[in-house]
Amino acid sequence: MRFLPEIIDNYISNHTETEPKLLQELNKETWQKILNPRMLSGAYQGRVLSLLSKLIRPKYILEIGTYTGYSALCLAEGLIKDGELFTIDKNEELEDFAKKYFQKSSYKNNIHQIIGNATEVIPTLNNTFDLVFIDADKTNYATYFNLVIQKMNSGGIIISDNVLWSGKVVEELDSKDKDTKSIVAYNKKIAEDNRVETVMLPIRDGLTICRVK
Repeated sequence: MRFLPEIIDNYISNHTETEPKLLQELNKETWQKILNPRMLSGAYQGRVLSLLSKLIRPKYILEIGTYTGYSALCLAEGLIKDGELFTIDKNEELEDFAKKYFQKSSYKNNIHQIIGNATEVIPTLNNTFDLVFIDADKTNYATYFNLVIQKMNSGGIIISDNVLWSGKVVEELDSKDKDTKSIVAYNKKIAEDNRVETVMLPIRDGLTICRVK
């Protein structure tokens, strides 16, 4: 969903770093072959994620929600030498699709793909993280946040996607709409959590950046 006029969106994209060739291929194949391709981070948001990661220079990254691997590859661009990225998704059907592009990239030895339920996997991870990207089922956002904040290094960053949820967060709430209800509650929760500094950005479908104190 566009929150800015199309002409402004296009202007922004035209004045942003170009999408790398491998990600162009991944983007194109996702739209050709995969259901719900709008779930892809996309070129502009991908460059935002890449730049944030490069500014942070993380040693350990955790991604919750791999999908076809686009955002993982963007985030991996900022890893320090020998850094590691762990990406979790419960959808086994997309495992090989993402793996194909991971193997084509220069980060093939840095990315660890995990298939499973993130609420069960996260407690088993022994690393502490410098950067976390949450982009999975919306009803569990608060659960993911509570699990990962215990594993964050001081000054670490938690990025949450889809926090504007196509604008539904400011519309009258349908009691049957569990996803919107969860996102609204999550946005309130992290804005009031004194363990983090929080800024919400109107990028694509909304990105929230939390810095762990």
